[in-house]
Amino acid sequence: MVSRQPYPDSYYAATRNPDPGYPALEGDIECDVCICGGGFTGVATALSLAERGYSVVVLEQHRIGWGASGRNGGQVIGGFSGEALMAKRLGESARDLIWDIGWRGNTIIAERVEKYAIDCDFKYGYMDVALKPRHMRAFEAYHAELLRRGFGDDVRVVQRDEMRSVLGSDAYIGGLINRRSGHLHPLNLCLGEARAAAGLGARLFEGSEVLGIEHGSRPLVRTSAGSVKAASVVLAGNAYQQLEIRHLSGQVFPAGSFIIATEPLERDLAQQINPLDMAFCDPNHVLDYFRMSADRRLLFGGRCNYSGRVPSSIRRSIEPRMHRVFPQLRNTRIDYEWGGNIGIVVNRVPVIGRLRDNVYYSLGYSGHGVNMTHAAGEIVADAIGGTLQKMDLFERVGHWRIPFGQSLSAQMVALGMLYYRLLDRL
Repeated sequence: MVSRQPYPDSYYAATRNPDPGYPALEGDIECDVCICGGGFTGVATALSLAERGYSVVVLEQHRIGWGASGRNGGQVIGGFSGEALMAKRLGESARDLIWDIGWRGNTIIAERVEKYAIDCDFKYGYMDVALKPRHMRAFEAYHAELLRRGFGDDVRVVQRDEMRSVLGSDAYIGGLINRRSGHLHPLNLCLGEARAAAGLGARLFEGSEVLGIEHGSRPLVRTSAGSVKAASVVLAGNAYQQLEIRHLSGQVFPAGSFIIATEPLERDLAQQINPLDMAFCDPNHVLDYFRMSADRRLLFGGRCNYSGRVPSSIRRSIEPRMHRVFPQLRNTRIDYEWGGNIGIVVNRVPVIGRLRDNVYYSLGYSGHGVNMTHAAGEIVADAIGGTLQKMDLFERVGHWRIPFGQSLSAQMVALGMLYYRLLDRL
């Protein structure tokens, strides 16, 4: 076993379940599918494939769940941001399948938590909260669609006069509760799925950066100390993707997102703030999101930026936003502060497809990564098995490729986001 670097400091890293760790790749091996990236996309794909009897190798540069998969808000939200645009481009015949894909990840997660006894604090209960009347109008229209789709009593609109019964804040004018979405400890979910995949024969390697891929009928994936020859390769790096840049650059951009965690709250205060123990998110482009951890800490995040710069103090950046929503927490200690990059796509449609017949990629979930990585893992596994219907949908959408290289492209996207920040204020 090689010496493994620690996870970045976070509440999740401090409370992760014991994990066995995985060695670095040494020597030359072969398999059916080699997956480059050990976050949710890579691990979810590996488990989908291992369940179907494929021999799988996962190569992770750092640790399993090291990136956004182990540092995100822990919100399991159905659907994805680019769903309406995707349906508009592909037509009415694709709308139902796109809807099913958007909710498939939630189902996969719930099934795996139960099947593999993954201890990750999974709990149903989520609410979109409105800051403005136009937000409420959008929620009411979405509520009607959810009812049409059979969600029944799992969803309901909450008006201003009811808000205090579901949230201890006066910051919002209403919202939409959805009990088919929820929240969990994301790092523990990722580690639990990795353990399940390994139990089915998948071989996972940490500290094994992929240096390059030699393409062919059986691609060769090289690291500094070994190689993997496989029938198929999956690129699963998301915001940290550095492979096949010539083909994938300019489509997915890293955006920083940051979170703080309070000290454990007294039971009465936690009950006052979040009586139904739900996750919450507002609809702004520069949004706030929050939920309660299993040990009654408020986890509050947001401040998405495209500058590539981490705030000099994440706490000083996020804490005032938390206090605006929950002034009753002004004297509450902050125990953890952390951040990381998520993968953003300009049109918010995940970038899923093939470079060649045997090299696949999936990245760019634009804030819906917990859910959509699991749906994407199944889509990629289906495609490797010869069922391309769902992958073809994503390949047909097409993505804007912003030129001039990753760094300058990200700056151009940041300028574009100024427009959306102005919209948030209207």
